Amino acid sequence: MSATARLDLKLDKNDKDLFSQAATLMGTSMAGFVRAAAKEKARSVIDQESRLRLSMRDFQSFSNALDKAFAPNEALRDALEKADETVSRA
Repeated sequence: MSATARLDLKLDKNDKDLFSQAATLMGTSMAGFVRAAAKEKARSVIDQESRLRLSMRDFQSFSNALDKAFAPNEALRDALEKADETVSRA
């Protein structure tokens, strides 16, 4: 791996000892251990925060709304008319 960016951390002694012990048990350097653990946690957080969770009741409401026929309201019809008048398409 070629490093292109650097991250310096200040740790208290207990945290450093904990990371060092875990790295030794994993057979890697402390930097490698911290890098792998941070990457795993980052992916987990991003995955978790990228999902939308709905209760069964909310899912049913959402699903029912999707199944209904869409009818544009007056404001949308006016906006579409205005766009047709003002927007030129190539």
